[in-house]
Amino acid sequence: MEALLKLSDGIDAIVSRVGKWAALLAIPLMLTIVYDVIQRKFGGQGSIKLQELEWHLHTGLFMLCFGFGYIRDSHVRIELIRDNLRPRTRAIIEMIGAILCILPFCGLVLYFGYDFVLRSFENNEVSAATTGLTHRWIIKSTIPIGFGLLAMAGLSVFLKCYVFVFGPTNLRNHAGHYVGATHHADLGNEAARLKD
Repeated sequence: MEALLKLSDGIDAIVSRVGKWAALLAIPLMLTIVYDVIQRKFGGQGSIKLQELEWHLHTGLFMLCFGFGYIRDSHVRIELIRDNLRPRTRAIIEMIGAILCILPFCGLVLYFGYDFVLRSFENNEVSAATTGLTHRWIIKSTIPIGFGLLAMAGLSVFLKCYVFVFGPTNLRNHAGHYVGATHHADLGNEAARLKD
């Protein structure tokens, strides 16, 4: 079980590092938006390249940080229901969600996304606008990369939840942070429930 947690921590480190670096795309994104708005307001015209660069940066930011958000448990949830569940129940729901939803969906996107990017690269795909950006395959490649990172994050969360549900009590504190069981009181209550 400790090996599973070490594997999960290693995956977390990779996904987190990519997510933190990708989060820096917010800076050029903001600067590009501000420059585009100023140019439109005072320059009298917009730029298609700037507009496309904005959504390219936004797509890269979103796709490369998606897995990081899942590891940090910062994605959208129905907290009204989830927060009233016991940590063990949360962990079981996460495991089922990872196995039945996240990993298969990511597998499909990776399978079809590879061909999607390869065709774009081979055809030297460019923007449909005559003054748009070239090398469309670069932005398209963030889709399979992003879903690959999300699959890694899903595997990491599954491993943590698995250890929390089926592992020894001494590992639950480390494994249980994702399901909100990091407080000793929660762990003590959960241990008492498991003995009953």
